[in-house]
Amino acid sequence: MNLVVAVDNNWGIGYKGDLLARVSCDLKHFREITAGNTVVYGSNTLATFPKGRVLPKRTNIVLHPDPEYKPEGAIVVHSLDELFEELKKYDTDTVSVIGGASVYNQLLPYCNKAYITKFLHTFESDVRIPNLDELPEWEITDEGEAFKPEDADFEIKYVTYEKK
Repeated sequence: MNLVVAVDNNWGIGYKGDLLARVSCDLKHFREITAGNTVVYGSNTLATFPKGRVLPKRTNIVLHPDPEYKPEGAIVVHSLDELFEELKKYDTDTVSVIGGASVYNQLLPYCNKAYITKFLHTFESDVRIPNLDELPEWEITDEGEAFKPEDADFEIKYVTYEKK
């Protein structure tokens, strides 16, 4: 499985239930990584999508404990066991974990690759994920040059990590 996320300098990923920033080139990068594939996320992340709808051109799997929760267009699983049973139907190299923090933290041990957009900025954040630079089992395998997108007042760079 892969992990896809944008983080700030402190590995913050969100604030008050939303992304830290929406940067068009990062959203395009996200689409390129995940389009045609399977994405796994929680209901809070689904709520941040346009009109609260699942992502098009992807198989959407939402992890949520309530058996009554049934968002249109999503496969809902209620536990990690149920998720792993569902994931047997897919090539795990094409499965991406896309949020939020609880889902990232639960599934990070099962991920082999992480596509990280680093916002070279410190935002106010109330949600973080583990800093992969500090975890000995992860290493950087590709790192792009920092650049300043047209619609941001900070630089970003794309970094790929792989589990050793």
